[in-house]
Amino acid sequence: MSKSPRRQISPEKSRPTVFWPLAAVVVPVTGWFAKIEITGAEHLPVEGPYVLAPNHYSEFDPLIIAVATWRLGRAPRFMAKESLFRVPVLGWALRATGMVPVARSSSAAAAKQTLKQSESLVEHGRGVIVYPEGTLTRDPDMWPMRGKTGAVRLAVAGDIPVIPVATWGVDRIMPRYGKLRFWPPRKRVQVRLGPASDLSAFRGTTGPAKLVAATDVVMADVSALLGELRGLTPPAERWNPSAHGQKETGRLEP
Repeated sequence: MSKSPRRQISPEKSRPTVFWPLAAVVVPVTGWFAKIEITGAEHLPVEGPYVLAPNHYSEFDPLIIAVATWRLGRAPRFMAKESLFRVPVLGWALRATGMVPVARSSSAAAAKQTLKQSESLVEHGRGVIVYPEGTLTRDPDMWPMRGKTGAVRLAVAGDIPVIPVATWGVDRIMPRYGKLRFWPPRKRVQVRLGPASDLSAFRGTTGPAKLVAATDVVMADVSALLGELRGLTPPAERWNPSAHGQKETGRLEP
């Protein structure tokens, strides 16, 4: 498989930031567990705002996405629960690294917060990583399940591109709801980015039905990328936890 050509490094990686000491620890530690192979790097903007939308099937895959994003020259910022920003020390670290607090409801205040967050991403030219599923997939075969609207709400508010991304192989490091496996080291993990999802029909969207439809577009793109990595055809419909008597408690977004 051919790999993406070498990229330019964005200013947010070439200039000293709090990410430098974090990367000095996280990158080599993650490198013990995973040999990360990245394709589609050209789809991640070198500069400017973006929303990166990955699949989620292991507690370890945020580290993979963070390291891959850093290797591609961008600072890996995630959405995090708003309550975490009020925790001493941790809250400071989240703010210092530019993490984005999650709007936990669909109220008018939450919509205003989303707009403010989107404007901030555009103003500072930052990206954010948002797991559209909100938690580990419940799909028995680990395909992406039905997504939540947080990623597209953030994106359409500021006309920010949503970049779908799929990973595969992380479950060999840490199975879904399982324990971390230290041996053997350097397990192969594939990361594939795709072109920005076509959300042109949803610009300026605020209605719930349109946001759900836009999210379906993103989830279909993520599923297609995962199908390429697995050499399989993804299911036509995504797993719906509520239809199978499963809770939809999201850890990362509402």
